[in-house]
Amino acid sequence: MSEMKLSVSEIKELMDKMAAAGLSGLQLRDGDFELSMAAEVTRAAEPFPVRPASRPAEAAPAPEDSVSGSLVTAPIVGTFYAAPSPEHPAFAPVGRQVSKGDVLFIIESMKLMNEVQSDYAGTVKKVFVENGQPVEYGQPIMLIE
Repeated sequence: MSEMKLSVSEIKELMDKMAAAGLSGLQLRDGDFELSMAAEVTRAAEPFPVRPASRPAEAAPAPEDSVSGSLVTAPIVGTFYAAPSPEHPAFAPVGRQVSKGDVLFIIESMKLMNEVQSDYAGTVKKVFVENGQPVEYGQPIMLIE
């Protein structure tokens, strides 16, 4: 049985870092120790800070107007990964049938791997980003029809 000790100040610092990164939830496990934190994210009073890019960023491809389906967007800022590791296949490649709750992809943010689950059942019709590409909050990631 492992024991992980966190002081109140360390937990507060972790909460501040989560808020600064735009994370709304965190789940930490180490053996028998488990810590789950969730925050209610409201952006109405204060706009999300935008950092200027060091080089012009390529615009994310917009979903085609004639295509119907459910658009899956990035819930946080980070790096998109289609698979759990380079030697594993993608969670949800184009053509894959997915169910509600299936893992679609991972977004790494602040060295935390966040599995993004599907809110929809259907077939993956399009993936708009490349593996390892940085993504912004709300950026279109994939289309499920």
